[in-house]
Amino acid sequence: MAEVVIRNGTVVDGSGGPPRTANVAIDGGTIVEVGEVAARGQREIDADGQLVLPGWVDIHTHYDGQATWDPEMTPSSWHGVTTAIFGNCGVGFAPVRPGTEDYLINLMEGVEDIPGTVLADGIDFCWTSYPEYLDALCETPRVMDIGSQLPHGALRFFVMGDRGADHAEVPTADELDRITTLVTEALEAGALGFTTSRTTKHKAADGRLTPSLSAGDPELAAVARAMRHADAGVLQVNSDFGPGEFATLRAAAELSGRPLSVLLLQVDNSPELWRETLADIHAANADGIAANGQVGCRPISVLLGLDVSVNPFGNHPAYREIAHLPTPERAARMRNNEALRRALVSERPVDGFSKWMDYALTRAFELGEVPDYEPDPRASVAARAADLGMSPWELALDLLSDGDGDALLLYPFENYTGGSLEVIREMLADPYTICGIGDAGAHVGTICDASYPTYLLTHWARDRTRGEGLPLEYLVHKQTRVNALAYGLADRGLLVPGCRADLNIVDFDALGLERPQLVYDLPSGGKRLIQRSTGYRHTFVAGTEVSTDGEFTGARPGRLVRGAQADPANS
Repeated sequence: MAEVVIRNGTVVDGSGGPPRTANVAIDGGTIVEVGEVAARGQREIDADGQLVLPGWVDIHTHYDGQATWDPEMTPSSWHGVTTAIFGNCGVGFAPVRPGTEDYLINLMEGVEDIPGTVLADGIDFCWTSYPEYLDALCETPRVMDIGSQLPHGALRFFVMGDRGADHAEVPTADELDRITTLVTEALEAGALGFTTSRTTKHKAADGRLTPSLSAGDPELAAVARAMRHADAGVLQVNSDFGPGEFATLRAAAELSGRPLSVLLLQVDNSPELWRETLADIHAANADGIAANGQVGCRPISVLLGLDVSVNPFGNHPAYREIAHLPTPERAARMRNNEALRRALVSERPVDGFSKWMDYALTRAFELGEVPDYEPDPRASVAARAADLGMSPWELALDLLSDGDGDALLLYPFENYTGGSLEVIREMLADPYTICGIGDAGAHVGTICDASYPTYLLTHWARDRTRGEGLPLEYLVHKQTRVNALAYGLADRGLLVPGCRADLNIVDFDALGLERPQLVYDLPSGGKRLIQRSTGYRHTFVAGTEVSTDGEFTGARPGRLVRGAQADPANS
């Protein structure tokens, strides 16, 4: 008798095959049968009219710190994620020398917008080496599986100290050997990859560029040799992709013999660059070098509001005089005090922030109770204000001060140059892309994209009106089996006998996103944006139900995944 039998559901098994009505039996943490399943289970779940899907595999998160204090791993666990991988973009917290933790906190704060006070209060640095960090992660039961990658920034600072952080010198021969040794050690301990940042967008909170930015060919070769020796891991890269950059990364991947995974997105100042990078990815694969692009499924957007990190009025002296007030009282004054309104709208400070906001309001949109992440450009704050014969600043003031002052504006700054998601559709449809860039756990006061797996289904398989969508079974395949295999996790992402029983039972008609909200539940009372979902009826991790109708059951079967996992079909 199986522990659980799920009956009459519409199974979309992660293989890319069409949906079918079938029963799923779970026992001992694995799928044991998919089909008729004649025998009764110890527990029976009627999933008639609902989707039965593999659990989501999120390969691009930044839970490096949060995973040490939050066993519930929200917001990802509210969106059906059953495996989350962090350590991306070259930032993380191991290895670390005692007494230098502040630098890694400073780096994470600057690159990923996680307040330093939150990290300092929340993380118990009880490790020095990267393997010790993995051991520490093993000590906390949680609602999902996690995997970690070795971050280049932490490694470089550990080996070179301030010389590496300040880009003053290149590593010595001995330091290169040390890098090779430590990367090998990390991969053999269970790191799923090695990650590096090569973008000028990434700076520590004190303004210093990310340490890995100046890593040259010898340093990349030292990393690649370790990956080849260990025969393990993915080389994950966030880059600006200037001239010759992809060739450099391709050479490192070829030397390593391991897959290359790069962030792929559209930027306004070079809107066709992503196509060039994708062409390079195709060429690499044609030459036998495994490479893929990590893509999103909606615009990368900054949320603007009175209490989030970016407040359009936050630099105004008149606003600062009321900034200490409770939000509802502050909003009421902004609505009703005519002198204050005139000052906020007409007496703008002359500075870089105001200039940037002048532009942002031409691209920002009201975010309603049902969030629209593919808004019509004609609905921007500036366009609506022009139709009403008013200043964009006045309309922004009205929108943000409405009610209790918790309203938000959505400013899409990447993946939305043309004012639609057609480029995203093209990215998603490509065979050499994988789903990622949700950045769950990061940008806690500015971006709220951890919910992207839910949006992937609702928008692209059900709701899109401004263009074609994509087949449900394709999207499920992309977010489950494709992501899992990209990181060597062949034991999951597929509902077939022998695979892990990580799965979601979803009411597709009810599946949706609530409006993001600001909460103060981080260590030290730190704030973060969260976004809840509707429609997830049951989420199982390793055969144990961890949430029912959006509420946690209290079960915490999640574990640290160390290294690649074998495909049960081939075991």
